[in-house]
Amino acid sequence: MTSAVMKDLTHQYIMGTYGRFPVALDHGKGATLWDPEGREYIDFTSGIGVNALGYGSQPWADAIAKQAQKLGHVSNLFYTESPAKLAEILCKRTGESCVFFANGGGEANEGMIKLARKYSFDKYGHGRSTIITLKNSFHGRTITTLKATGQDLFHNFFFPFTEGFRYVEANDLDALKAQDQGDVCAVMVELVQGEGGVLPLDKDYVKAVEALCAEKDWLLLADEVQTGVGRTGTLFAFQQYGLLPDAVSFAKGIAGGLPMSGIMANEKCRNVLGPGTHATTFGGNPVCAAAGLVVQDILSDAFLREVTAKGQYLRDSIEGLALPCLGKTRGLGLMIGIDVREGWTNKEIAGKLIENGLLVLTAGSGLRLLPPLIITKEEMDKGLAVMKSTLA
Repeated sequence: MTSAVMKDLTHQYIMGTYGRFPVALDHGKGATLWDPEGREYIDFTSGIGVNALGYGSQPWADAIAKQAQKLGHVSNLFYTESPAKLAEILCKRTGESCVFFANGGGEANEGMIKLARKYSFDKYGHGRSTIITLKNSFHGRTITTLKATGQDLFHNFFFPFTEGFRYVEANDLDALKAQDQGDVCAVMVELVQGEGGVLPLDKDYVKAVEALCAEKDWLLLADEVQTGVGRTGTLFAFQQYGLLPDAVSFAKGIAGGLPMSGIMANEKCRNVLGPGTHATTFGGNPVCAAAGLVVQDILSDAFLREVTAKGQYLRDSIEGLALPCLGKTRGLGLMIGIDVREGWTNKEIAGKLIENGLLVLTAGSGLRLLPPLIITKEEMDKGLAVMKSTLA
């Protein structure tokens, strides 16, 4: 199928809910993609942080094929091997106590919100259900997670929204304390605000929030949909902050490209969601879990140290280019934000880079880079060369 036919079919038969760039993609290897006509693109996006192992990973593809031939789906009314193994690995590597598997990031955050409210209801009864989130946050596109998102532009069209959320400025502990009106059950944070512009939270602030939550018996919820699964240079970002959250959501790279997400909970919360209180048909699908086992096998401690080094290399190189339209970089690991200087827009710059063979993302008013974690130095250098030739 040619690029033109692919675009025409998409426009004719798929809802226009995405502002797509004018690129059709056919196949990939490593961190490199090609369109049907053979044009090459260096990928600094990995499907918005999903394709942790890049494209064409043979161990990943083999595990999927083997599990698909053995058992594709049976529902969570029965026991299967691969999700049980994946849950064990996640708990042992993080210190959390149990896992609930779902399908996408918004769904995972929705489940985490339910867990927090039920924890409070079980212990305190009605009237203690408010969840505090941070301004500039993003937590998903369900009715509830849109309302949880601390950006007014998302609170439109779909009225009535789920109530029970209040918002405070990030890194302002006094503002958070001022929200204690006797009705709070949890605080939910992204340790690095992804869609908001790749903005890491201050570590001292996060530790103070942890202490406040412990004092008030509010649950500390970490939304690691984008920061989890090695993206920031540790398996989860909370490990760099010295935390053990009461619950953690994850998605994106967990199955290396297949739809999978979930929640991890600590011992205090492991029995909050019992039979009949939460479920999903496809959560913990054996094929997705088999893919997830390969991701965990590859994301060793040594591999994660390389992620940190790659991220630093990209940041140093981008700042070293001294491009007139780009400013400082920030982030953790291979989750990188780049300031766009006054006089340019991030969409304009992203469009030019993509046109010249480098796939990038936007976030807030800046650029966002989320390359496959397996990206090579050669591929990074190719991408940097496109950046230099396009933007110099």
